[in-house]
Amino acid sequence: MRNIKLTLSYHGKYFFGWQKQKDTPETVQETLENSIKKFTGENIKITGSGRTDSGVHAIAQTANFFTTSKLPLTAFIYGLNSILPKGVVILNAEEADENFNARKSAKKKTYLYKIYNDKIISPIDEEFYYLYKYKLNIEKMKKASEYLIGEHDFKAFAASQNSTQTTVRKIYDIKWKHEGKKICFEITGNGFLMKMVRNIAGTLIEIGNEKKNSEDIVFILNSRNRKNAGHTAPPQGLYLKEVFYDRLF
Repeated sequence: MRNIKLTLSYHGKYFFGWQKQKDTPETVQETLENSIKKFTGENIKITGSGRTDSGVHAIAQTANFFTTSKLPLTAFIYGLNSILPKGVVILNAEEADENFNARKSAKKKTYLYKIYNDKIISPIDEEFYYLYKYKLNIEKMKKASEYLIGEHDFKAFAASQNSTQTTVRKIYDIKWKHEGKKICFEITGNGFLMKMVRNIAGTLIEIGNEKKNSEDIVFILNSRNRKNAGHTAPPQGLYLKEVFYDRLF
């Protein structure tokens, strides 16, 4: 039995998120499982490093599955890509230790959120940015984000449907990039709650629009109340950028 780790990229608009759902075949997980079955003849279950919401993109999602197939690793890249539908592609395939689990073995993840701050956006960019039409104070957004670094209870930024046992997470770093109308931030942590990054993005935007103060982030965190945080930013601006592991072997 071989444990195959895949690195893949997908365009969120083609899928109803990562997680396989009843009566919704257009998820990344089910699309991959069906394609691997066609390719190897096996009924496999693939494990992703985490669930992405409907419409959210992945630059480098990771997943693993067990197979008895003796096909070379290149076949799990080029062979699978030849039958996968539009919107998803395998970037790499590796042999992993039998104990490797794409979700449980992950040590940290980086998400990217992209904002286009203008009244008009080109059709080329509209699927990959959150178009925000009102003026933003970037310095206030940056200052507010600094309060998120460290270990905190992020319940106030979790979706009401969040079902994890603990809402405590550790944020290692937040990096900003601002070029003209394009504002992006990367957030790296040991794990993220359901819609956590989109809720953080929405809150930072409200701070940038002067609806909230930078220091309000502290109150929001301490309140553990979703109602005190900002709106949920739309999914097309969010990307799973990278997943980090100690080792594969």
